[in-house]
Amino acid sequence: MKNKNSYYAVIFTSTQSENTKGYDEMANQMEALAKTQEGFLGLESARDSVGITVSYWESLDAIKNWKQQSDHLIAQQKGRQDWYNWYKVRICKMEREYEFFKS
Repeated sequence: MKNKNSYYAVIFTSTQSENTKGYDEMANQMEALAKTQEGFLGLESARDSVGITVSYWESLDAIKNWKQQSDHLIAQQKGRQDWYNWYKVRICKMEREYEFFKS
């Protein structure tokens, strides 16, 4: 991810249903598609009993455009219909970051 002074994070937290057929393929397609979107900065994801995916964006307009992207709309509908029991989306403005890395 590019280091920016200020940017936005979309935090998608979810629990999956029993029917996950096709989920991994769609998730991979959406990640590849997101990487081509204007304003996309990066993505981090983890799944255990609860899944958390955080995508990073340059602006609120970039997030809005991604939410309305036609293939992404299809994935959202499929997610509500088949793959998720519950999800929550949070959009946050990132104003500062730091990290630790042990070499």
